[in-house]
Amino acid sequence: MLTIIDLEGLGLDAGAHLVLNRALTGLPAGGRLAVVGGNQMLGVQLGAWCRSEGHGFDPADPPVVIKGTADDARARATQRAGSPSHVDERADAAWGLAARGALVEPGGPLLSVDWVDRDLVWADVAPRLYSRAAAEQWDPATAIDWASHADVPDEVEDAVVQIMTYLIENEQAALMLPARLLARLHPHFREVMQLFAVQIADEARHVEVFTRRALLSRDELGVSGAGGRASLQTLLDEPDFTLASFLLSVLGEGSFLDLLRFLNVHAPDPITATMTSLVGRDEARHVAFGVAHTAHAAKADARFLGRLRMAVERRHTALIDTAGLNKQVFDALVVLAAGSWETSAIAKGWRAVEELQKRMEDGRRHRLSLIGFPDDEAAELAALHTRNFM
Repeated sequence: MLTIIDLEGLGLDAGAHLVLNRALTGLPAGGRLAVVGGNQMLGVQLGAWCRSEGHGFDPADPPVVIKGTADDARARATQRAGSPSHVDERADAAWGLAARGALVEPGGPLLSVDWVDRDLVWADVAPRLYSRAAAEQWDPATAIDWASHADVPDEVEDAVVQIMTYLIENEQAALMLPARLLARLHPHFREVMQLFAVQIADEARHVEVFTRRALLSRDELGVSGAGGRASLQTLLDEPDFTLASFLLSVLGEGSFLDLLRFLNVHAPDPITATMTSLVGRDEARHVAFGVAHTAHAAKADARFLGRLRMAVERRHTALIDTAGLNKQVFDALVVLAAGSWETSAIAKGWRAVEELQKRMEDGRRHRLSLIGFPDDEAAELAALHTRNFM
């Protein structure tokens, strides 16, 4: 049976192909579609269009399009890039940059990424953490009242500048590491990708506010210790997704949560108090993903705990001859907590820093237990963490 369609005055240079494709959709290969219309160029345009689309053409009166097999073959070769609402166990490189759930035409370039297995990158909490992260973004220019800077004693201000200098280099490492991981992650795991993108923005903001606070009353920054930089370099050198996330977020940023609370409690001015509170909220999200993902990986394969342990021991061995936290930072923390150079105050500040280190180690042990380590092993590994805190 011959199907007839009237294009009226519509030409193929003005959208008639849409009407033709719609009419051809219901026909089998070899089906015939007679085309009538008032456009004077219809016959010429129709023949050229049929050749470009893989259809046959009969220049009869009226002209007839004979449906080819190209559309059906193309439809058979397409595949869905998973489901929009479901995360597959393994992402296909052939999906490329297609949206999750999209109908993917064949023939595109293969996506060159390293991590395509769900259990190596995923945590069920990732979608919720991303939503929270997007809602909690803050503007350094308005979230902090930079005009509220109070007079701070010179020695305490020097301590603040040294601590800010230390925080900046640690935040820069925390920015670079997820940026590297992000570029090697299949976008099928888009919530993890989005979470890392926000984490990178978080760290960029932290670098900004710590730099601004350091230079609020000074023209120069403090000391950058060689041991601290060596410790951070071991993070950047870790090539594995889960091991890098574990070392950075579970152990490093987890310890920084205690440090930020310490700085908040002993902040000498409202600006420092506000920024450490805001930064701490961001870092808590990073830690939450790190713990959830590492626990997910260990649950999927219990042997992964052995790899985590080896990562801690390898980093400890690599840094055993370094100072870790430079003495300028340690002393600055003592002075900040002391608030003055009275000997009794210095003694109080010293005890406060010792208590901080104890809280950091307890926190690491707790997070390691959540991941699946027995209590005695968690305590042992918590104590092997770098002296540089991150």
